[in-house]
Parts: sequence; structure tokens; C-alpha cells
Amino acid sequence: MRGKWLARHHRAAPTRHAPQLWRIRRISCAAWRRRPDCRCTRRVTRLRSIVNASETSAADSLYDGQSAESLAVLLSLPRVIIFDDLPSTLDVAHDLGEKGAEAGTLILADAQSAGRGRMGRVWRSDPGAGIWLTLLERPAGDESLGVLALRLALAVAPALDAFSVDPVALKWPNDLYVAGRKLAGILIEARWHGPRLDWLAVGAGINMRVPDGLEVAGLADGTDRVSVLRAIIPALRTAVATRGLLTREELRRYALRDFAARRRCTSPAEGIVAGIDAAGSLLVDTAQGRTASRAGSLILAPTDTHSLGDSA
Repeated sequence: MRGKWLARHHRAAPTRHAPQLWRIRRISCAAWRRRPDCRCTRRVTRLRSIVNASETSAADSLYDGQSAESLAVLLSLPRVIIFDDLPSTLDVAHDLGEKGAEAGTLILADAQSAGRGRMGRVWRSDPGAGIWLTLLERPAGDESLGVLALRLALAVAPALDAFSVDPVALKWPNDLYVAGRKLAGILIEARWHGPRLDWLAVGAGINMRVPDGLEVAGLADGTDRVSVLRAIIPALRTAVATRGLLTREELRRYALRDFAARRRCTSPAEGIVAGIDAAGSLLVDTAQGRTASRAGSLILAPTDTHSLGDSA
């Protein structure tokens, strides 16, 4: 029932395909899951007012000394919008998507007060502490959505290796780790017009420096954000444009970076992590045999967490 209500009121059609595709399709901000007589409409109206006002003020914002126009040239993008502070770059991307923004539009924020993660998690970031971005894309079809988070992480990891003291590892389904601690995460949100995929909002958060008291990873000292953007934006765009399931080569590269390989987990199944398959499913060897999970979070057993267990 909820999927039908979302499709009717927010143009995000429920899928009849695999569970992981359904999870991507139904993502929206928490307020949009309420009925129209609640505060949903007022929140969306406020968001659009904030975005419209912020776009005007964002014209003078700089990102590590670079203007939006110069970044667009450096990154070969049609448009870059820079915000000093913002609830979430994902919300701005969806508002711009409705207005017909071009594929390749990039939204950057120096700080976020309500960044979004998987399972509805919300986080706050300090100014200059990392790269908080959303890239708006309009792919031709939706057949690759089930593996896109993994494909994006696979593309970004080698780009970030150049800015990290240790190699970047991957944790299913959307996290990047360094030395056992979370460095970055990727979140995809999609919007449909009826059965047609209209746009994707590809959100990414990458820690540049580690805030006091948090057990997370950061990039090497002295790394500048513009250099990181020049490395990861082409990788993200290429991954979005790639069609089909994960290839044998992609599976090989994932195995080399698999943070959880051969470790014991308690979710989405209890057993030993055995990698992923071409459809992006997590493979776990349990007492009853091998399982393949396309949804949920990977939670490692306490002895195998390496400081962090649950995927954010």
C-alpha cells in the first residue's frame, strides 16, 4: 500500500523486480512517507524556498578557493553549485531534477546539517571536514540500478587510493574503509515518471579529516578537496553510464578490496562472508548452506568488526 501511495503522490513507481531495486526506488526523505494531510507539503515548500534562496547566495561561494564556474570547467561538468551550509545536497538535487537540470549537475556543500545515509540514518558534518556532494544523472535505463552502489564504490576506491595512506577497502553494499575504519559512503536515490527513470541523485560523503572522538578514517594530511573531485567525478560518471550486471573483472577487483571477506557476520545472515555475485548480492556461507542477500546491512560479529560493524 505504501509503495502505491508513493507512486501516486511522488512519481516513484513501485517496482516488481528484485528487492534491491525496490529499495533504491522507494528511497525518499522521511517526511514524504507521510500522508498529504501531515507536514509533508509544508516541508517540501520550505525546502524549495530554501533552495531558491540558497542558489542566489551560492553564486558567491567558493570551494577551496574555486568558484562554481571554474570547478565546472575543471571537472568538465555543465553546472556546479556550491553551498556553505545545507541540510542535504540530495534534497537540492531532487529539486533541480524536477526543474529539468542537466545530467552532470553537481551540488557541493562545505557542511551539512542533515546528511542522509542508508536505513534513514542522518548525520551532521563540520565545515571543511570532508567532501559532501550529490551528482545528478539521467541514465537511459534502470536495469543496472541493483549493482550501481557497488559499481560506484569500485570506481571511487582506486581514485581515492592516491590520497590515502593505506589502500581503500569496500564493505557491502556502499561503504569504503581504510585501516578498518569508515572513510566514505555512497547513497543512490532515484525518481520516476511513471515507469520511466527520470533521474538519479548519486550522493557521496568522504572524510577529509577525522573529528575528535569519532572512530572513522580520513584522507592523508595535506589533501585538497578539488584534487579529490578531479579524481572521483569522472569515475562516478563512468560507473553510472555502465550497463548490465557486474562483470567478471569487476567481481575480481571487488574481491581484492573486500573488507569483510572470510569474516563472520550476524546479518543479513549468520555465517562467513563469501563475497558477492554478479547481481550485487552478498554471499554468506551458513550452517544450512550459501545464502545470497540483496538487501539489508552487513553486520560483522564482534570479534571481526575492526572498530566498526554496522554499515551506515
